[in-house]
Amino acid sequence: MKTLDPVKKVRLGYVGCGFIAQHIHLPNFASLRDCELVALAELRPALGRKVADHYGIKTLVNSHQELIDNPEIDAVAVSADYMVQGEIAADLLAAGKHVFMEKPMAVSMRQAETILAAADKGGGRLMIGYMKRYDPGNLLVRETVRRWRQSGEKGQLLYLRNHGFTGNWTAGRDTTALITTDEPMPPKSREHFAPDWLPPEFVGRYISYLQQYTHNINLARFVLDAAAENVTVKTVDLDADGMTGIVVFDMNGTRVTVESAQTKFHGWDEHTQVYFERGWVHAHSPMLFANPGQPKVEIYEGGDAPYYSYPIPTPIAAWHYKEEAQHFLDALRSGEPFRSPGTDALADVTLLETIYRKHLGL
Repeated sequence: MKTLDPVKKVRLGYVGCGFIAQHIHLPNFASLRDCELVALAELRPALGRKVADHYGIKTLVNSHQELIDNPEIDAVAVSADYMVQGEIAADLLAAGKHVFMEKPMAVSMRQAETILAAADKGGGRLMIGYMKRYDPGNLLVRETVRRWRQSGEKGQLLYLRNHGFTGNWTAGRDTTALITTDEPMPPKSREHFAPDWLPPEFVGRYISYLQQYTHNINLARFVLDAAAENVTVKTVDLDADGMTGIVVFDMNGTRVTVESAQTKFHGWDEHTQVYFERGWVHAHSPMLFANPGQPKVEIYEGGDAPYYSYPIPTPIAAWHYKEEAQHFLDALRSGEPFRSPGTDALADVTLLETIYRKHLGL
């Protein structure tokens, strides 16, 4: 594993100029004192030039391949099409670049294994953008669950319920601020990245479920410290839309449900509750782009004098997207493990393939 100079800034290249790049990752990395944005890769040259100028990025290239041989680049962040960003990451990792990439890491186990093999070959480190692992509320939930399990003070761990009914995911963001051009995105062949067993007519629904609920599955595993080998999919009950329904897991011997749906809600209805015999901890997730997020956590403790508490997660003014960006830089400079490494994310890809196989009866 290659480590970076702990004193110098991380010299970062970036791939992509879309909505996520402009509204989240580029402004976050640009604002962090440990980071220097040195290069941008974008297939649409006029858009790339506008965005590069906006962030003062000196080097603009047409392809991520042109970032590989640039010795001034320590690491690369990638936010591109769900189906192809894994291939971009694999190329960079094989060349020895450290990579931060948006979830999902891959759309198939085959693609995920290719990415991890590239990391092994090149020695680059891979971190996946599971921003929920960096949310102060979720971290407080995990710490509480760990403490109760270790002490036994609240009895047996009974159940984890994750409820994710998506609604207004942009949280009222001003999309007119997005830098745009009339350039079309060059066409790409995408179908061969999907699982071999998946019928073509279901690829769109599979990708929609995967890109959203990989977050929820990953968070449940994180809260329960559930490694891949200790998680199984028990029941899948999804509607014909391939999105709405319930999936039941066994994670480390604990029953876990993920409730999913696309709605017309004005807000974002997502929360996680972990039940013990004599208490629970309940976190309400903020809207995705609410900055700062200010998550809400409720803790109930039973006994002779039962009570509720509402601790304020710290740091108070944190935004999970910015917290994960800082963690990426810190880990590269210190050598500490990523909180959301690519090796762990393989479990989510495997589980999501299993879910859709069961949903389709294949």
